Amino acid sequence: MTGTDELTRRLERRHADLLVHGGTVFTPNGPERIDVACLADRIAALGDLRGTWNADATLNATGLHVLPGVIDSQVHFREPGLTHKENLEAGTRGAVLGGVTAVFEMPNTHPLTLSADDLETKLDAARNRAWCDHAFYIGGSAVNAEHLHTLETLAGCAGVKVFMGSSFGDLLADDEAVLRRILRHGWRRLAVHAEDETRLRARKAIVEASGDVRQHPIWRDVTSALAATQRIVRIANETGRRLHVLHVSTAEEMAFLAGHRRRVSVEVTPHHLTLSAPGCYERLGSLAQMNPPIRDQRHQDALWRAIREGVVDVVGSDHAPHTLEEKAEPYPRSPSGMTGVQTLLPLMLDHVHAGRLSLQRLVDLTSAGPTRIFGIEGKGRIALGYDADLTLVDLAARRTLRNDWIASISGWTPYDGTTVTGWPIHTIVRGHVVVRDEVLAEAPARGQPLQFLEVVPRPGSRES
Repeated sequence: MTGTDELTRRLERRHADLLVHGGTVFTPNGPERIDVACLADRIAALGDLRGTWNADATLNATGLHVLPGVIDSQVHFREPGLTHKENLEAGTRGAVLGGVTAVFEMPNTHPLTLSADDLETKLDAARNRAWCDHAFYIGGSAVNAEHLHTLETLAGCAGVKVFMGSSFGDLLADDEAVLRRILRHGWRRLAVHAEDETRLRARKAIVEASGDVRQHPIWRDVTSALAATQRIVRIANETGRRLHVLHVSTAEEMAFLAGHRRRVSVEVTPHHLTLSAPGCYERLGSLAQMNPPIRDQRHQDALWRAIREGVVDVVGSDHAPHTLEEKAEPYPRSPSGMTGVQTLLPLMLDHVHAGRLSLQRLVDLTSAGPTRIFGIEGKGRIALGYDADLTLVDLAARRTLRNDWIASISGWTPYDGTTVTGWPIHTIVRGHVVVRDEVLAEAPARGQPLQFLEVVPRPGSRES
């Protein structure tokens, strides 16, 4: 870290650690042909800087678009306890290779992330191993509900995540009294996986009898998702809690959530935007198996409409790898989940190329949006004083996604063989080039815990 006196001298001499020049930079004003000077992890200057600033290192961005660092606010890196299919080093390595500069990691590890000690274990594991910045969710549960208002304020905590379905043990929170306790104890936006566990259990016999993965969206049907989403939004309205509904997958949910925008934010995933049933199951089998499931074209069209209409706040990958051996288990014993952090940006850039959304809208969904709704400090925009997190992309580059490119321990992608247009070329985390010319830098991993804006209790709450 540069000392205060040395930093002042370098600023006075206009001497940066890194100068990014020649690119089209997405600032809050829109795209501009300017340079970016990075000093002591932050953006020190913007403008026509060549000839007026010197730098220890330079990066030629000619022909590239310089975006605010991409933030993936839903990944499962499986550490501790499930490192045979993913870990923090490999997961974050895949993130930066895919242009992602920060991640929120989920609590369904072994052990579950339910306490301050569990959180500290993850932060310790990420130290000097994570290639990008990171924060970890605490699971909302019956066993820690009354402590969540304290746990959510711990350094490195992304907030509280609730599983209304598709989880196990203490992390499953499908009882209304438990949900109410969880929502009453805290103030930060609460992330939720909304599927109705009772309905899922009652309907599982459908797929146990057939063993047909094509019936995955029939078992986990629209009603299972909509009923849970309506239920948690009702409780949130009653308790005054802000919500973030993860991986929304149905047209009916989107229509409902459009009427609750003041308190509820919405995430969609690249796989729900890119793959559709029944073709994805016929082609990929259980490699396309996710919770909530990939559905038919009607639902995908509704997700894209919701993006255009501003209902969607964030695109997150829901990176949740399993080994190919695990995925090859007969359905429905095969686990739900796929890799995604490394392919999030290439897939979304391909959608930009196809005209489904603008590059400016993509920046909002992957940088400004997560920063805004979660209150991340110093991220999400290219502006003076902000962290120098930059994702440099070539909008014209054509690449074919391959399993051997995937850094995940699991080593596969459902998009193997898919050609996309638009590709991350360089990734910069707090002014350090961690990927240059699509190749991981030799420098050590430099990821740090994310910081969040001060949490203010809502008036009249029990903890205020």
